Amino acid sequence: MERVAVVLYNLGGPDKPEAIQPFLFNLFNDPLILRLVPPIRWILAKIISKRRTPIAKEIYAKIGGGSPILEETRKQASALQEELEKDRKFKVFVAMRYWRPFADECIDEVINFNPDSVVLLPLYPQFSTTTTKSFLQIWEKHCKKKGFDKTTASICCYPQDAGFVKAVSQLVQLSILEAESKGPVKVLFSAHGIPKKFVVDGDPYELHVRATVSAVVDCLNIPNLNYEICYQSRVGPVEWLRPYTDEVIIDSAQEGKSIVVVPIAFVSEHSETLVELDMEYHDLALDNGALSYIRTATVGVNENFILGLANMVREGSGANGVIAPNQLVCKENCAVCPAVRSDQ
Repeated sequence: MERVAVVLYNLGGPDKPEAIQPFLFNLFNDPLILRLVPPIRWILAKIISKRRTPIAKEIYAKIGGGSPILEETRKQASALQEELEKDRKFKVFVAMRYWRPFADECIDEVINFNPDSVVLLPLYPQFSTTTTKSFLQIWEKHCKKKGFDKTTASICCYPQDAGFVKAVSQLVQLSILEAESKGPVKVLFSAHGIPKKFVVDGDPYELHVRATVSAVVDCLNIPNLNYEICYQSRVGPVEWLRPYTDEVIIDSAQEGKSIVVVPIAFVSEHSETLVELDMEYHDLALDNGALSYIRTATVGVNENFILGLANMVREGSGANGVIAPNQLVCKENCAVCPAVRSDQ
């Protein structure tokens, strides 16, 4: 029977205080994050990571000193493995971009498994050059270095996947029901921001975020739902995608709304949800007069989300005769996903 390795990948996060500075350096030294020539990028990454480490340590100290993202991803991998066990040919592995387990470490595990083919599955529903493409590039680089050339299908994106959308919608519905008891509700779909210039240059991330929100709103089917898309976690002096979540929260709070915040681009809990949304923005909302502030949980191991991932893996592996190997798999069949284009 054909053996298929499934690589579930995410951003990663420091697992202890000592890992925070090297994690930040790896992040800012990524050419798709800090888009400068190597010597300058390396120097700036060193400077930025050193300066931001004390702030980051304070953030992570609020959630135990490290990020829970690896543990969360391993739970998702386990749930996905259980769902795929029905086919008895898949083995799920976990890889991270900026902290352990790195792509090269995961490749070693995959090589030991000796699969016939590989499916790369992002935990980023919406494609961006800063996330999905960044991982695909580093994966390809290490595969070439190790001489690993098995047939590989890369899932590009799934912003409107039925399982993902249903999972999000169920969670949002619960939050809205809770918020309605406090007063008129405004739903804020908050996604991690990226510099506006990246979108101007062709990154489809903003389009994909809008596609996800549109699908979730349709699934909710709530007449005259008051909602807005906004972007969080900006860093540095450049303009990022607007509107900014903190500014929208202030405006909504001052209008006397009961606020529901939905982390629409995150599928697992980490510092941006547990600290930025749950603590900082919670206080910001209530200090500015919000009737209530409720943050919708991420989809995590929701059965609909996991089933959606499993179906994508089956399609990506050719189990359903859907696609050819060694190509990008775009769940949306859209023309805006430049994951394998050299000009993006």
